[in-house]
Amino acid sequence: MTKINFNTAKFLISALSLEQCPPEQGAEVAFAGRSNAGKSSAINALTKNKKLARTSKTPGCTQRINFFQLQSAPEFRLVDLPGYGYAKVPQSMKNKWQEHLSQYLRERKCLKGIILVMDVRHPMQESDRMILNCALKSEIPLHALLTKSDKLSRGAAQNTLLQLRKGLKDAGLDHLVTAQCFSSDTGDGVDELANQLAAWLKSGSECNLSS
Repeated sequence: MTKINFNTAKFLISALSLEQCPPEQGAEVAFAGRSNAGKSSAINALTKNKKLARTSKTPGCTQRINFFQLQSAPEFRLVDLPGYGYAKVPQSMKNKWQEHLSQYLRERKCLKGIILVMDVRHPMQESDRMILNCALKSEIPLHALLTKSDKLSRGAAQNTLLQLRKGLKDAGLDHLVTAQCFSSDTGDGVDELANQLAAWLKSGSECNLSS
């Protein structure tokens, strides 16, 4: 499989709702996760651009659906979804984010996969399970990214990964959900993530061409 150059990702547009999203063309993969899980940092590590996705020491700064287009392959996009579960904002705003997030995951036809970003030290919180259930209902493949793996010993991080994979297998979900460890600081797992994204995007573009 020819590699996709994620380094060419550039900001395309921000959307507050599904109606403001780019046209349903090509293929895209969305990054979802709690506001303090390292979602934007993972996108920046993947694209080797520390300024691409907005990061902040204050959780909850991503309030819109942000689209990034690959200049080397304009039919492919990366999507940074609003962080959830921790933002210090009014409940009414949280509800609005949740509504737009759920609608995007349910109705976006060119969405070919979801990267569920979770801190390896705190995986599968209630809000993470909500994203997982939404992906299962829509039959969208999901890849769990256990970030900040450098904060644990390699053995401890791998043990968490194995436990997660066992839980998925026991639940009969291992055909639709995969998982890996990842560190945006050390670069551990970047190649594995890139390969997963490339497989989804290329498969999705082939489906679009044949449909």
